[in-house]
Amino acid sequence: MLLKLNKMKEQKLVELVNKVNNLESYIKQIITELYNLKDLSVGTLEAVKIMPGYDDAIKKLTEKLKKANESNDKKLELDVE
Repeated sequence: MLLKLNKMKEQKLVELVNKVNNLESYIKQIITELYNLKDLSVGTLEAVKIMPGYDDAIKKLTEKLKKANESNDKKLELDVE
């Protein structure tokens, strides 16, 4: 009886070790993909910076962001009252 119980515990432990190893492998893959995405996004940004009209687009986006922040501030003030 005790031998059977120990064998079951050992089998469960082996299953848990295998699951942890699988999770470690998945996490390593996710980290690799995150680095790839970072490289892709940086490369895309650098390519966009070279395009004509980039400076004008940045100015327009900055203005839109300022307006959005101002309207959010007004909404927040109204919500507080």
